[in-house]
Amino acid sequence: MDRIYLARPMIGKEELEAINAVFDTGFLTEGHVTQEFEQKVASFVGARHGIATTSCTTAMYLALFSLDLHEAEVIVSDFTHPATVDAVVLAGGKPVLVDVDLDSRNITEQAIEEAIGERTKCILPVSLFGNPLDMDVYKTGKSHNIPMVEDAACSLGAIVDGKRVGSLADITCFSFHPRKIITTGEGGVITTHREDVTQTCRSFKAFGTKDKAFSGIGTNLKFPDVLAAIGLVQMGRLGELVRIRAEKTQIYNELLYGSRHLRTPTERKGTCHTFQTYTIYFDKDGFRDRVMKALSEQNIESQIASYAIHLQPAFSKLKRIGNLVNSKLLYERALALPLHHQLSQENIERVCNIVKDVADHS
Repeated sequence: MDRIYLARPMIGKEELEAINAVFDTGFLTEGHVTQEFEQKVASFVGARHGIATTSCTTAMYLALFSLDLHEAEVIVSDFTHPATVDAVVLAGGKPVLVDVDLDSRNITEQAIEEAIGERTKCILPVSLFGNPLDMDVYKTGKSHNIPMVEDAACSLGAIVDGKRVGSLADITCFSFHPRKIITTGEGGVITTHREDVTQTCRSFKAFGTKDKAFSGIGTNLKFPDVLAAIGLVQMGRLGELVRIRAEKTQIYNELLYGSRHLRTPTERKGTCHTFQTYTIYFDKDGFRDRVMKALSEQNIESQIASYAIHLQPAFSKLKRIGNLVNSKLLYERALALPLHHQLSQENIERVCNIVKDVADHS
């Protein structure tokens, strides 16, 4: 029985040709190809600056470091990958965990308002699975004059009210991990309109250099030309990949429609959801794990959607606002199903038949 993978990158001879072109120069570290890639991403999203780095995690760390947190509180979505909160702690901030909306999986304006206090110095929402934040979330930060760093690891290509994610927050961080829409193997990019943030991030990621002198403390988070070359080719695939994912999401939604005990993901009017991950939610405990087991037995990959940060041992003592019930429910009941360009209609039907069999007969 053929294996159905959770995710597969779209890579081919164009990427190999781009890599070989860099090899021919004999220059493999960060250089002009990386600069071209940074400019390509920034221009695509409508931001003034792009700063490439080794991952979205280090991108968030750089972004938060540039804001000089000094033990200040940072409002963070509780339902996310631990990397989001890791970046806050490493940058010297104090995470304040808030709940998310059960349908969108994203932080809300109300949750932010309830969490803002005298020590709040930053808001770090996550546009999870490629679902863009509500415009009201961006406006909340601006209305309180609190900078926003968006974890948009999954959301390159997402749009809200005609504007691309990457141009709306003060600082936005993207990922190019192989499970994301496009990939460079590993890597991340910061986009921002702020010149001060750009200068600080560029200096810190290159050992603290500025104007050919070591003007501050830093480290090595440079992004090599060889990976940037892959990224430039991948940027040309982005529109096609977002379209393909939307089409396959529609097939999933139609096949799962009316199935008892589960909800399919939604796309709000006036937005473009990238569907970096296709997640379903079960309304009863135990169903998600039974479906995962049944899929695995049929050689089909699936994965829990994400994590309730407050339930992870490393973060159990962090400050939280409210009972974080939606985050807990999503952590225990949400499931990521296979979604990628190689997935056929027959594959999707095979997945959905198993999901419905468990959900409708349990």
